[in-house]
Amino acid sequence: MRFSALSRTDNRKTLHTYKHRRGGEGTRSRHSPRQTGKPPLSVVDKISPPGWMSEPDTTRLFDTLKKAGHSVRFVGGCVRDSIANRPVSDIDLATDADPDRVLEVLGEAMIRAVPTGIEHGTITAIPDTRPFEITTLRKDVETDGRHASVEFTKDWVEDASRRDFTFNALSADPDGTVYDYFDGLCDLKAGRVRFIGDAMERVVEDYLRVLRFFRFHAHYAKTEPDPQALAACRAGAPNVGALPGERIWAELSRTLIAPKPGPVFELMEDIGMLRLLLPVGCSVKRMEALTALETMVSFAPDPIRRL
Repeated sequence: MRFSALSRTDNRKTLHTYKHRRGGEGTRSRHSPRQTGKPPLSVVDKISPPGWMSEPDTTRLFDTLKKAGHSVRFVGGCVRDSIANRPVSDIDLATDADPDRVLEVLGEAMIRAVPTGIEHGTITAIPDTRPFEITTLRKDVETDGRHASVEFTKDWVEDASRRDFTFNALSADPDGTVYDYFDGLCDLKAGRVRFIGDAMERVVEDYLRVLRFFRFHAHYAKTEPDPQALAACRAGAPNVGALPGERIWAELSRTLIAPKPGPVFELMEDIGMLRLLLPVGCSVKRMEALTALETMVSFAPDPIRRL
């Protein structure tokens, strides 16, 4: 897929919100869209839509929600990886319909819908065989480093601004139109992992983002780590150990199976994170040697083996 010439359209209008809260005490409040240093603009690009964008299940979901008067787009990893010419596994959608309305609309269309995370705005739709996660647009109101209080919204910019990295905030239509509010297309093309807005603020909102930065750097980076991001991760590293173990392992295991995890683990060692997560010690040199051996004998990467 090739990047086409970009056109910019102002997309700053804030619409009516539906309210939903989750999360704990000691929170920070945010009642306006995330401050990024410049007004968010919609950069509209066009890609050749991959086949999964027009599969019957996908088309049926889009047609059903649109006929009911709602907007819907592909979001997150499926958009990012399609543009990067990487395999797409999960297909996530976002919509301006609140969760109860999504259940109602899909039920009327005889599409099976499971309220897998309705308290967070997410339902799982199964038109035929492939499951789709559909999440209502949201904005953060309060954060405490582990949880967030959110409100449902109609504003695509507000939803995009609550994500972690610029290329994870991309969304797309089935015809291949891509919406980019934070220069995610440029960062993805350059292999640059960059937080949306102020890196330190993004890390303080959710300390798991420290691990997510290293995971995405291991898999997508073509450049040296972003200095602001690395400084924020260094400052936030002592707080990562307080997160639930399953969340830590979910990110760490994905980092371990990167094609060349050694340099990223050296960065993690440099900021003092490895000794917090792996008190028994971790030899980066031994990991690099094992990674090379796996490649030689065509072994699939295994996170446990690489530890």
